Amino acid sequence: MTPGQIVFSRQGRDSGRAMIVIAVNCDGEYVYLVDGKLRLLEKPKKKKAKHIQITKSIVDLVPPCGRALQDADIRKHLAKFDSMV
Repeated sequence: MTPGQIVFSRQGRDSGRAMIVIAVNCDGEYVYLVDGKLRLLEKPKKKKAKHIQITKSIVDLVPPCGRALQDADIRKHLAKFDSMV
């Protein structure tokens, strides 16, 4: 898994929700996920890697014009995956 990869939660109350990987723990056991709605960039969800379904889709986490990444950017990337659930 790499930062920017789109995944789906398989376990927990957020099951079925599309999220983006923001960071991966050094041993790869845990990942930090955001969705821009319930899990914001200021407080990402720490989740075990075995509880997520990985997709092949990877988004660029660097927004244009050199501004900081915002939750609206995350929601825009995940908009097409919300209709898949």
